[in-house]
Amino acid sequence: MRVAVTGASGLIGRGLTPLLRGEGHEVATLVRGRAPRAGEIAWDPAAGTIDAAALEAFDAVVHLSGESIAGRFTEAHKRTVKESRVASTRLVAQTLANLSRKPAVLVCASAIGFYGDRGDESLDEDSPAGTGFLSEVCLAWEAAADPARAAGIRVCHVRVGMVLSKEGGALKELLTPFRLGAGGRLGDGRQFMSWIDHDDIVGAFRHCLLTEALSGPVNGTGPAPVTNADFTRVLARVLHRPAIFPLPAPVIRGIFGEMGQALLLDGARVFPRALERTGYRFAFTDLEASLRHQLG
Repeated sequence: MRVAVTGASGLIGRGLTPLLRGEGHEVATLVRGRAPRAGEIAWDPAAGTIDAAALEAFDAVVHLSGESIAGRFTEAHKRTVKESRVASTRLVAQTLANLSRKPAVLVCASAIGFYGDRGDESLDEDSPAGTGFLSEVCLAWEAAADPARAAGIRVCHVRVGMVLSKEGGALKELLTPFRLGAGGRLGDGRQFMSWIDHDDIVGAFRHCLLTEALSGPVNGTGPAPVTNADFTRVLARVLHRPAIFPLPAPVIRGIFGEMGQALLLDGARVFPRALERTGYRFAFTDLEASLRHQLG
């Protein structure tokens, strides 16, 4: 296939792009802020511009671009997070919808923040949205792809969970305190963490590209979510370090504000029913095995 990828320099894109090329697919990446080179397509989502002609005759598009959510949830940061996702998705979807030769599939990143804080409730792709800022972002983010859907393009929204990789994401941030012996559970530790190995989230995006039966929301999580307390114990065991310094919820809220509540204390127990139903085989279903794989 000919596949165009936005956000190719991010954690998922850095794994997906070489995987697709290694399988013989032709991959072009969308770049901004400089002149495109061979195998690149120019775009500027902030300005609402994209080289539409260069996207003609592509078979598939993977849209991973979006501003990092990390940082205090000031009104300015929240606006940037939401607008970067919604505006860029709308730009891609509308552009693809207007092409004379449209791609067969658009696979967009979303997030399990869609479900909000749901305790120990079992959630799958049929579960309704939650409440709060992250849920609002995900609802608008996914709706922004409607022009592509209306034009007959198959659209998947991969609701990405906690990706385990030492190269980025939450695990990378946790490694330093845990290696120093200063790790511990967050709050009461009962919030669920719906994790997925980096290899499997890359595999999930590939699976969405190639599986015509998939459309709509697809939970990009592993099949065995765990509580924060369990995650903490397993990570400490893998690193051969104690985990005896819990971070109380009031301290987290005091340091990180709304972001601390949403990203560290809220939880969702999410299951990948769509991936399982369409035959995706997870490389890692056990947390300890995934951590040992990622951390060497």
